Amino acid sequence: MSLNKLRNNIDMLDRRLIHLLNLRAEAAKRIGKIKIQAGKSIYTPEREMDVLRKVTSLNKGPLKKAAIAAIYREIMSAGLGLEKTLKIAYMGPEASFSNLAALKRFGSQMRYVACGSIPEVFLEVEREAADYGVVPIENSIEGAVTHTLDMLVDSDLLICSQIILDVSHNLLANCSKNKIRTVYSNPQVFGQCRIWLQKNLPDAELVDVVSTTRAAEMAKKDKFSAAIASLLASKVYGLKVIASGIQDSLHNITRFLVVGKNVAARTGHDKTSLLFSIKDRVGALYELLLPFRKYGVNLTKIESRPSKKKAWEYYFFVDISGHQDDDKVKKALKELEPKCNYLKILGSYPIGE
Repeated sequence: MSLNKLRNNIDMLDRRLIHLLNLRAEAAKRIGKIKIQAGKSIYTPEREMDVLRKVTSLNKGPLKKAAIAAIYREIMSAGLGLEKTLKIAYMGPEASFSNLAALKRFGSQMRYVACGSIPEVFLEVEREAADYGVVPIENSIEGAVTHTLDMLVDSDLLICSQIILDVSHNLLANCSKNKIRTVYSNPQVFGQCRIWLQKNLPDAELVDVVSTTRAAEMAKKDKFSAAIASLLASKVYGLKVIASGIQDSLHNITRFLVVGKNVAARTGHDKTSLLFSIKDRVGALYELLLPFRKYGVNLTKIESRPSKKKAWEYYFFVDISGHQDDDKVKKALKELEPKCNYLKILGSYPIGE
């Protein structure tokens, strides 16, 4: 087939796609009206995950499943925007990894609110200045983000979704590498690039700032400084990419949480996050874990944090497989509660990724 015929064929397919996309958008608008009338949440992560699973399973190529998922996330973002333009708070400023995670989950059609800290993200959602918040919870290299864990203790917000982001760190500057005297970045990012920095910039001063984009802002002002940040930050702040992919591990993944006021419904592929404190006696933690074993509930993560209320008292953050409405999870939690000083369900949400 000739080049012109192939292009004409693409033009015909584009016309059909535009027609079908607008039919889908009209259906999304009607769904939005029904949700609003029923007082239901516009954003339903369980439905989002269901759609992504279905469309990727239908894909026979040559497009990769990841490409199909990315296309459909943006289609769903556009449809969601017709129902209601949600406001999403994230730890900013623009081009931070939290911003990238928020865009990955909600797409480009939402309104985004950059916050100066993790507590501010929670506050924006609590006072309904934003519909949802996106916060980091753990990194595959550096571990848990303690500020988020601490906020989950006191906040009434619920976890309703999670986002898994492959993180690539880049050295950004407007001078050559041998002229860099200072490097700005987030403390966790420095930890993820420790070996590279020791080998390539052993004499540079490492300066902690609140976010990678704040680092890019600082580097832009100082001719002989650099930032470790995202590629998006290089475009936003006009910095050159001196070195890319400088993280010490190729498998550098950060998990983010979406926090809000609604509970995600069951999908059959869910995770539940819990918080509890234990009674101060020998074997107490072991006893608390027995109900999960008894009912076949898999523990995927356990993390401890000081309670900050009493010396040597700890909170335990636990992720388990399943939804809080699953029978076996209900039974395990019912047996767990009397054994705890305090028990809080932080949320059930689709595993998704």
